[in-house]
Amino acid sequence: MSAKDVNPNGPKHVAIIMDGNGRWATQRNRPRLFGHQAGAKRVRQAVETCPSLGVKYLTMFAFSTENWKRTQSEVSGLMALFRRYIQREANYLHRLGTRVRFIGDREKLDKKLQALMDYLEKLTENNDVTHLTIALNYGARDEVTRATQRLAVEIAEKRLRPEQVNSEVLASFLDTYVLPDPDLVIRTSGEARISNFLLWQSAYAEYEFIDTHWPDFTPEVFASVVARFGGRDRRFGAVKA
Repeated sequence: MSAKDVNPNGPKHVAIIMDGNGRWATQRNRPRLFGHQAGAKRVRQAVETCPSLGVKYLTMFAFSTENWKRTQSEVSGLMALFRRYIQREANYLHRLGTRVRFIGDREKLDKKLQALMDYLEKLTENNDVTHLTIALNYGARDEVTRATQRLAVEIAEKRLRPEQVNSEVLASFLDTYVLPDPDLVIRTSGEARISNFLLWQSAYAEYEFIDTHWPDFTPEVFASVVARFGGRDRRFGAVKA
């Protein structure tokens, strides 16, 4: 698909729940981390594909607040993978003109990973081709809880009155306050649930639950899902005239 083929009614912000790495590896009699490593390569391809699809914002669910319940070996392996990914991909993402942001509670992550996240955000802060947001130690309920805590401080210190609080004000305290809401949320690997991902922001998003495991999510699969979005009638609660 070339730039001239981009559907003007296509999604500008796509969010992806990257599911199925472990199952993909198990089907091949390989350890789960092998699947996560394969999945990391698809992140690069997805970012590369966005401009040709007309996707300006891409948000990817990398590690949830619930994923700490996995085995210690898998969690440690994932954290090492995140560190290696940033070190390996930082300059390439910068050359692509990608702006990278992280959302989630980064204070619970190890200091080296936090430093790498800060470095990548600073390196790419002036880029504007594609805006890549990586949700790392992220959970939507946790995000809303942290947002309301910050909001409560503003009210307690009298910088904000309770009657001033509305949906726009609350949204300004969320991790995603600088981003538009997603138009399309994709979940791979056949699971039909949203797993505590962008609950507030996705109130009017379209959802696609596809059977493809994340390591098999090729640019062609991405393009086909985006093409289906273009045919949907989005009314945002209104009745079509």
